[in-house]
Amino acid sequence: MPPVTSTALAVEFALLLGGLVLLWRQGLGPAARARPALLPAWDVILSDFFLFIWLVILGGVAGSYGLSLYSRHHPLDKAHLTIIGTAAFHGGMLLGMAGHRLFFTRAKPPVAPVAPNADGMFRSGLATFLIALPVLTAVSLVWQGVLKLVHYPPEDQEAINLLRHTDSASLRCALLAVAILVAPVTEELVFRAGIFRYVRTRLPRWVALLLPAVLFASLHNNVGTFVPLVTLAIVFALAYERTGRIGTTIVAHALFNLNSALLVLAGVDV
Repeated sequence: MPPVTSTALAVEFALLLGGLVLLWRQGLGPAARARPALLPAWDVILSDFFLFIWLVILGGVAGSYGLSLYSRHHPLDKAHLTIIGTAAFHGGMLLGMAGHRLFFTRAKPPVAPVAPNADGMFRSGLATFLIALPVLTAVSLVWQGVLKLVHYPPEDQEAINLLRHTDSASLRCALLAVAILVAPVTEELVFRAGIFRYVRTRLPRWVALLLPAVLFASLHNNVGTFVPLVTLAIVFALAYERTGRIGTTIVAHALFNLNSALLVLAGVDV
């Protein structure tokens, strides 16, 4: 085993141990269960919520369509098309959310109003990331076992394959920028600050946790990671509900993607 791979595995093991400690202290212990949720309800009518969803979808489709028009006149290889296509889709969704915020003032924004505290946001985001690691590792092992039992060959996500096999430093940097900076912001604003925050006070709690998580995992279009991503989304939703800070889950999401990318670059099979 190459030294960089063994070092990455040792660091990951240490992170998992730290995550187990935090999981008990912050999530499963008696003191943790007694802590109140800080996330207020999103006081918006149904039509405004559907307007939010429609603008997000419209923005994503418009971004993808704009890229397809561009690629007709400026052909792109598969690697560039994957990276730019992901960025265009997420960028379009962000524009849809911005349009909802700017032009439809009667609809309150989905992000919960909290006092700005970057230090608290990063600390709670790091804690959420560490807590998610052992949970996700256990679920992933079970899910991979289930797929083997039914003889379903899991496939890596396209972005993982690209990161693992490309020799272009610029492509890797672009892919990392999308995965660590763009995707966490977009997906957390849509699935946690948008869908989860709306349904959490209107549907049974288990449905409110599961519905946006399933939608989030389905967006990634990969059976091999479906159940682990559902689990990750539920952990993020619980953290958002507990802290009332969408910045917490954005940081946790970015750290999770960064951790996965570093493991891939170190030669670890994720």
